[in-house]
Amino acid sequence: MIRPTETQSLQWAEKGCLVFENAIQGDELQRLQDAFDYWAEKCKPAWLDRVAAGEASATFYDIPNVLEKDEIFVDIVDHPSYYGNLMAFTDDDLIFLAPQVRLVPPWPLSYTGWHPDVPQSNPLHIKVQIYVNDVEPGCGEFSFVPGSHKPDAGPYSRVHRLESMPGHKTFPGKAGSAIMFNSYGWHTAMDNHTDTPRKSIILIYEKRTPERVDSKRFTSIAHYCTTPERRQLFGLES
Repeated sequence: MIRPTETQSLQWAEKGCLVFENAIQGDELQRLQDAFDYWAEKCKPAWLDRVAAGEASATFYDIPNVLEKDEIFVDIVDHPSYYGNLMAFTDDDLIFLAPQVRLVPPWPLSYTGWHPDVPQSNPLHIKVQIYVNDVEPGCGEFSFVPGSHKPDAGPYSRVHRLESMPGHKTFPGKAGSAIMFNSYGWHTAMDNHTDTPRKSIILIYEKRTPERVDSKRFTSIAHYCTTPERRQLFGLES
């Protein structure tokens, strides 16, 4: 297991985010891209029906039940390029909560504004966002306010123009790049002014607490969880 370097640990503590370039590459990246595109296209009609019925947003689309659809989506949850960092930052007591395999179509405004995901009272909550395609500036790239994860940071206002947030940093990147961030921090997806949809996968983790363990949540993929470490990560074992 690849543990964080001293530089990575310091950056995580001070900034609240890390970038892993080329975290997924080569044949593995191609597998991930093929699986994403296949299931996005196959599930698209059901999403459009829900949009027409007013039951889903037209500004982003998450492929449903994705862990059951292809093993590659399970394999990236404990990918060696960043898994050791996740374990180190949660004192080796990590649990996986959910994936969001998300397509963001071109749209004049982002589907979300600046926000933290959880309050400081919540157990440490971490997300890893993986770019499935190249995400250029202006293509809905992830953005974060470094240092905003700290208890004494802020206050931060919900600005009308995303680019007006003081101190923010945008994160364009190549396909296969992974961005890990502390969900106490303020973040958003920037507006997508291009003709290219943004394809990304958001993996959601938390420091394990008894109330988060649900042995039934991932029973449908139990056959992929053949090691004690993976069974614990997916909450199949306490």
